[in-house]
Amino acid sequence: MKKPIQNFFFTLFLIGTVCHAQTTADIVAAIQKEANENSQLETLAHELMDVIGPRLVGTPQMQHANDWAVATYKKWGIEAKNEAWGTWRGWERGITHIDMLTPRIVSLSGRQLAWSPSTGKKGVTAQLINLPMVADSMAFVKWLPNVKGKFVMVSINQPTGRPDDNWEEFATKESFEKMKKNRDSSENAWQHNFRNMGYTSRNINEALEKAGAVGIVQSRWSEGFGANKVFSANTEKIPVVDISLEDYGMLYRMLEHGIDPQIHVVTESKELGTVPTFNTIATIPGTELPNEYVMLSAHFDSWDGATGATDNGTGTITMLEAARILKKIVPKPKRTLIIGHWGSEEQGLNGSRAFVEDHPEIVANLQALFNQDNGTGRVVQIDGQGFLNSYAYLGRWLEAVPKEITDSIETTFPGNPGGGGSDYASFVAAGAPGFSLSSLNWSYWNYTWHTNLDTYDKIVFDDVRNNVILTAILAYMASEDPEKTSRVKAVLGINPRTGEQRTWPEPRSPERNGGQRE
Repeated sequence: MKKPIQNFFFTLFLIGTVCHAQTTADIVAAIQKEANENSQLETLAHELMDVIGPRLVGTPQMQHANDWAVATYKKWGIEAKNEAWGTWRGWERGITHIDMLTPRIVSLSGRQLAWSPSTGKKGVTAQLINLPMVADSMAFVKWLPNVKGKFVMVSINQPTGRPDDNWEEFATKESFEKMKKNRDSSENAWQHNFRNMGYTSRNINEALEKAGAVGIVQSRWSEGFGANKVFSANTEKIPVVDISLEDYGMLYRMLEHGIDPQIHVVTESKELGTVPTFNTIATIPGTELPNEYVMLSAHFDSWDGATGATDNGTGTITMLEAARILKKIVPKPKRTLIIGHWGSEEQGLNGSRAFVEDHPEIVANLQALFNQDNGTGRVVQIDGQGFLNSYAYLGRWLEAVPKEITDSIETTFPGNPGGGGSDYASFVAAGAPGFSLSSLNWSYWNYTWHTNLDTYDKIVFDDVRNNVILTAILAYMASEDPEKTSRVKAVLGINPRTGEQRTWPEPRSPERNGGQRE
């Protein structure tokens, strides 16, 4: 009599397993359908990049973005708040205008750097001077008084404004090799001269300011057509502007040929004192395991040379859209879903590090974190971050993802915990399973990363939609998994002296830079 009963319960088990599989398949299909047929990505990107614009830490635009994200989540029925993590130097960009007045009049393409001092509405008019080639630091000290009352040009004059792929396509092999040899020679000589001066590109501005320069002119080419890297000023009272390679080269050549061009620079930025800074945190409460967590992660801040579309607007809208879809399709997840939009990643993972410090209970009970940062392309790499069993649970979750998405993803297990390139490192450094969804670069490094060209039009929305589907499914699978993820680290070997197993050490995330905790 027992055998039929056993068979009966085994049949129920099989039916339950099939039903669960069908339910998962149905949810995955619903996520895909919502992502493809009711996408909000273009609207979110327009509102964030075109309307709000760049999101430099400490600026009103960053605060505007935080408030916009909270309002957007609440519109979708998702609880959200701005959580203070510290303070920063408040600053607001104003009008930048750069004109050459002699030997002819022309408006130049350029902009004031982040946190650069203002010239006021009248601006500053002065001649230019190049850095000298010197034999040693004493020769540079002797030359320094020449900068008084002048704008100083501090960047190398690039021998070409064409990226290498353009040369490879059109130049002869001999011409291309000659250009690279000349460029390498020029760069080596330039770096050697900085060593002779006793300065680096990071601290030269301070010396020039003390010597009486009225401003700094630079051009940090990204090796892509029309793209310059745009960072921060590092001066207290004089303006620093970055000028396009084309205009910078023109001014440089004029000085080399004995012509003294005069420029007029207006930078109308505002100092706002010390201001509070925030992470935006959204939450979809869990039902069965509310005190265990799955996190979606992306840094919210950007540099302000452009509008931060691929660094990290695409990561931001991926997490927003994934959260919207999950709230609609899976309104009552097993574990609590948290979406973290971090402040001041660009200055040292400051927002995410503060969250880790302030919420040890979340870090201790984190099932998994998925972070997306590096550009607009579809995800092609997931690393196990040194967690021994990451292949098992990530493998299970990835099995639910449509094949057309996973076919392009390469996984590395157990992977390497090293590398603090983005906010997942703040969690991995605390021993929690945080994973980077690494994507195709779409010429990220030389066209959009920290450049003046990182704008809405560079977003590849089909790839971002791909990432939304992947992220939403991974978050769902992680939330519903009956097992808690293991944090055991991969064994590297046996210590020959002690006989103990050696595991990956916890990586150190970068020191927080400049911000103060409240």
